[in-house]
Amino acid sequence: MPFAQLVIGPPGSGKSTYCDGMHQFMSAVGRKCSIVNLDPANDRTSYPCALDIRDLVTLEEIMADEELGPNGGVLYALEELEHNVEWLQDGLEKLGEDYVLFDCPGQVELFTHHASLRNIFFRIQKLGYRLVALHLTDSYCLTLPSLYVSTLLLSLRSMLQLDLPHLNVLTKIDKISSYGPLPFDLEYYTEAQDLSDMMPHIQEENPVMRHPKFEGLNNAVIELVEDFGLVAFETLAVEDKKSMMTLLQAIDRAGGYAFGGAEGANDTVWQVAVRDGMRTMNVRDVQERWIDRKEEFDELERTQMEAEAKARERPLDEDDSVDEDEDEVEAMQRDFPDNGIQVVRRS
Repeated sequence: MPFAQLVIGPPGSGKSTYCDGMHQFMSAVGRKCSIVNLDPANDRTSYPCALDIRDLVTLEEIMADEELGPNGGVLYALEELEHNVEWLQDGLEKLGEDYVLFDCPGQVELFTHHASLRNIFFRIQKLGYRLVALHLTDSYCLTLPSLYVSTLLLSLRSMLQLDLPHLNVLTKIDKISSYGPLPFDLEYYTEAQDLSDMMPHIQEENPVMRHPKFEGLNNAVIELVEDFGLVAFETLAVEDKKSMMTLLQAIDRAGGYAFGGAEGANDTVWQVAVRDGMRTMNVRDVQERWIDRKEEFDELERTQMEAEAKARERPLDEDDSVDEDEDEVEAMQRDFPDNGIQVVRRS
């Protein structure tokens, strides 16, 4: 049974960067992975593309032939793909049991109310794929209360539209400290509860929001999100291995991922760690790493990287390489409190 992630989100949220990073991470932990580009405007992918919608239709051709703008052209391209979904099905069959990442366009209409993308996903499900929708949002949205509330509404609408196992992810969390202090701890934003506490900050952001009609609208949106009780967020720093591991394990739980037969023989310590559920980062760890003590952790990582660079200058035998991997995992374990899970290296 193949598994797949549907990577959605507004422009600039880091979808292609995530696909590239997750592809590299999965390769490192021994999980065979392929990427499918569904964005007809993405003509310069940074990752190896196993299947590309631009082989079927390009945005430039649609805009010229149909006299459409960029947004209309992307919608038209997805409708074209829906009508020729056999092309996609044939390509996926050639990928076999590969774990697939679908890099989707950034037009929010596609995952809020336009039907083509959802219909394509349902056809993929019928091929036997276990799908997880991954909605990425730039963590900059936390810096503006009104933008955060809008993000909550967009995330909720996407969840209801796609009707699939779904995770919302705040990307670029390693940049959040550079935007200035937040009025609440990170956990408040990731849990999305007690949202009425946000109202004074929305009014402080823009005096117009103090008008009764805007106050009523904001209260209605907040109550709607809280009544559904569906929206919460994971966090991601795509260049940080601990962050990637934490997110991947959350995705595996959401999609019911079962490790295949190829994952078990000649495993590295990292492969065993991912499969056996090594201790990962919770939101308090993320707060400490990227907000409260970022400079201290950055300096520690620089010191470790310098030490690793010096170690690489001398030739390593196989035992030294294994010891390096084990030391790295043990160091990660010391960073976080014990949750009772042990990593066991298989003989």
